[in-house]
Amino acid sequence: MTVLISTHRIELAGRLRPALEEEGYEVDLVPAVEQLDLAPEPGLLILTGEDDGDGEAWARAAHRQLEVPLFTSLPGGGGVVRGRELGAEQAFPPDPDPDEVALSAHRAMERRRLQRITGIVGRTEAMQEVLERVVQIAQVPSTVLITGESGTGKELVARGIHDLSPRRSKAFLAVNVAALSETLLESELFGHEKGAFTGAIDSRRGFFELAHKGSLFLDEIGEMPRATQTKLLRVLEQREFLRVGGEKPFQVDVRIIAATNRDLRTQVAEGEFRRDLYYRLNVLSIELPPLRERRADIPILIEHFVGELSRRMDRPFPGISPEAMKVLTAYDWPGNVRELRNLVESMVVLAPGQEIGPEDIPREIRSPRENRRLLPVPVSGAGAALQREAAAAGRAEEGGEGEEAGAGRSVRPELEFVFRTLVEMRMDMDELRREFEAYRERTEDLLEGEEGRWILSSAPGVEVGVAPRRAGERSGRMSEEAAGAVGGSVDAPGGASRPVEGELGAGARGELESGTSPEAEQGEADQENGQVVFRPGMTMEDLEEEAIRAVLRQTDGNRRKAAESLGIGERTLYRKIKRYEIEE
Repeated sequence: MTVLISTHRIELAGRLRPALEEEGYEVDLVPAVEQLDLAPEPGLLILTGEDDGDGEAWARAAHRQLEVPLFTSLPGGGGVVRGRELGAEQAFPPDPDPDEVALSAHRAMERRRLQRITGIVGRTEAMQEVLERVVQIAQVPSTVLITGESGTGKELVARGIHDLSPRRSKAFLAVNVAALSETLLESELFGHEKGAFTGAIDSRRGFFELAHKGSLFLDEIGEMPRATQTKLLRVLEQREFLRVGGEKPFQVDVRIIAATNRDLRTQVAEGEFRRDLYYRLNVLSIELPPLRERRADIPILIEHFVGELSRRMDRPFPGISPEAMKVLTAYDWPGNVRELRNLVESMVVLAPGQEIGPEDIPREIRSPRENRRLLPVPVSGAGAALQREAAAAGRAEEGGEGEEAGAGRSVRPELEFVFRTLVEMRMDMDELRREFEAYRERTEDLLEGEEGRWILSSAPGVEVGVAPRRAGERSGRMSEEAAGAVGGSVDAPGGASRPVEGELGAGARGELESGTSPEAEQGEADQENGQVVFRPGMTMEDLEEEAIRAVLRQTDGNRRKAAESLGIGERTLYRKIKRYEIEE
């Protein structure tokens, strides 16, 4: 493999050449960017300096013309920064160590060779770790579990593992577990004998037999039925299986590569996936990051897809403006790489003959918040139980179809979303109930403490406090002493009320009813001072009404200012004023 070095700084090129040759590479010195066409197929281009600002031309040649990594070692204090701006995979200071450059070049070309084999594109650290893990895993026959969101390229990684493994000359077969019913899945995996079921007019080999000595990729393994999980576990442990309807065991040597976008640990905890099968599959694992967590790879992926699709369709592509590229990079891509590739394909086909700008990008990508909609989400735990019950009820309503007729059928997405929402609402209500109980206990402890006035909360100009009570009083009830003072009644066991002879008699009761008691006078004084005081027997509605009255007095009846002070909307304030019959 050849390494090309520009001769902008001939002395640096002369020092780098022997270090790269010691690594086993051929090295060619290139004096001008136009002569890159004459160079043999390179594996790397090293730019040692810019001549009259032609660094962009060398970078374009590396990325588009040669499709190789670009290394830079530019003169000046900003050489590393300038190298990054040119898209260099590695940027060195003006006077780099030749051995360090040679080592970095070797690693870069090995990664590029692996990317060509596997088709995986990405330069971020997360993707480099994935590539290195693929290389390590490929050489051994152990089972592999690949996890990641839908569209992240799990099958691509599986094919890369097979292509780099000693089994590369044998078959690589892929099965989408979620696309097959339980009966059909067993037949496809293990094969069947003649007459095993209706329509089995002849014997048939399954994927395990067809992939003998090769690799079998089981996509969406989390969707596999429990009965089939048991049979798969036996294949992994005993390396043998029975065809459907067969009696003779078949020995098989197949490497299993499984993939899922679900959380198998959660499924194991909920009893939906066998624990022993999970540990048998998760011998070696690779987790693929979603595209939103490696945004630096988005321009590289777009450039890769544009080149691939333009060549395949024989259609020129005018390019994408920097502003449009910023929009694409900022988007979260819920469909990950698959969604990005589909968009690039549509742009290549429907390009307007000029550079793609932000206005040419679909609106749901330009303004994702404006087009955000509630979508059904996967359910688990209690939600899954509700889903299964709804599915069973739905089958019954559809004419009493049998269990076999309803097999493989799931609840409609709309109902699934409703069930998930109900479960979350129940959880929210439970949490709210716990918080309210804790608040009530704190409030009662506060009211039973020292006498005085405690501020619970406040709005601008309004204080909400707690009035002192006599010992023995409880929230919302009068003590026997207080009731006796006015000749009232107290609650007795069993829900009945018991009259209490009062010392003050009817006169005191008259004062309380007429509002001329000392407590009433103190309440009026508190309201005039912008204070709302909680007293035993008051409800939350009473406090709310008093707070509204106090704020309206503070704002001279200005409803807009009162609503702002209370932190509610004006329409809400109007409804409460009407409800409590508050006169302005």
